[in-house]
Amino acid sequence: MIIKEKTENKFVKYDRLDKIGEIAVYYGFTPAKSPSVTKADLEAARDILENDTIDDETGRHSRLPLHAEEKIALIRTYHEEDMQALFQPVMLYYKDPFRSNGKGGYHRYADMEILGTSGPIAEATLIQAARLMLAEEGFGNIEVEVNSVGDRDSIARFVRELTAYYRKHVNDMSPESRQLLKNDPFELLSAHNSGCEGLNERAPKALDFLSEASRRHLEELLEYFESLGIGYTINNSLVANRKYATETVFTIVNADADPSKKEQKVLAVGVRYNGLARRLNMKRDIQGVGISILVKGNKPQLRKPVSKMKRPIASFIQLGIESKRVALEVVENLRQAKIPLYLSLAKDRLGAQVSSVERYRPPYAIVMGKKEAVDRTVVVRRTDTHAQEIVSLADLPKYMKKVENDYWR
Repeated sequence: MIIKEKTENKFVKYDRLDKIGEIAVYYGFTPAKSPSVTKADLEAARDILENDTIDDETGRHSRLPLHAEEKIALIRTYHEEDMQALFQPVMLYYKDPFRSNGKGGYHRYADMEILGTSGPIAEATLIQAARLMLAEEGFGNIEVEVNSVGDRDSIARFVRELTAYYRKHVNDMSPESRQLLKNDPFELLSAHNSGCEGLNERAPKALDFLSEASRRHLEELLEYFESLGIGYTINNSLVANRKYATETVFTIVNADADPSKKEQKVLAVGVRYNGLARRLNMKRDIQGVGISILVKGNKPQLRKPVSKMKRPIASFIQLGIESKRVALEVVENLRQAKIPLYLSLAKDRLGAQVSSVERYRPPYAIVMGKKEAVDRTVVVRRTDTHAQEIVSLADLPKYMKKVENDYWR
């Protein structure tokens, strides 16, 4: 299996990568410097998101820490640096928090963002990578809470019904709750004060107003959770600012957190923000989704710099929804064996996947179609001779380890 005349170095050099970020790289993310939030970004966000706070100790929140100014800075950078000309989606790992005018920042551990794709595998990839990072931090019992507010039409229908419901019960509200209703019914829905918890339990649910496309998006995401064995619950009060959040909103929570001991419950938060670029009057819409990890007192050894990682010798190509559901399992099994891959999980068509990785000229391709997904196998193919072999998923890590060792010998 030895391939002669290798011209590339065995390692890929990285800047802004740490030990915990290695997980992100295995899942296709590129380490990058967080964009600075400018005064213009803050001004643009002023009317989009206000009073965005969270109690990290109890996990109770009236607003998730999904800072609109950061998403605006990210979209601005995507536009200014012509990232739309890159192979899509663009997947970025930030080990440092976003900064406002280069001064300070928010207390966060790391961020991951995916720009340029609308498919639910983007959310699944973010959540899977974040779960693994949190497991490295010692959180052994974590769960995902998820909700969907849908697309713009879904949100409009839901807001009309939610507003009508609250107005019908306005006499049962406290003055504080009435003020929240004036600001935005979403604020009241996610509030946890004793005056409106019972009212919120009986309130309309966003899931009942989803368009067919939004319902399918959520269903496919939940299928990824089930295929990966990710425990999840639907949290109907989990919402974000409706002026820029769309489709899915999600958190990763510490199921072992003891509120009486003020232990941190919410470990990560994420949201999809399709359409925000249009609100910024950009000609091209940019679909995006991101997650922020909020760990306190993280392990210092996991933040040590990593300057290089092994260069992938194989790409992973998946064909069909059945194989896409198994794709993240394949990536994880190979990550545990320290076998990196060139990935293009967000793309469906064979040509699009091949073109996104062929510039790297990997000597091997791992291919999974519908039949292979059902049989739990893959086809490992030499890209120069097209010689191939069928390998079971159980044997794939060991097989690829031998291939890699032979290649670099």
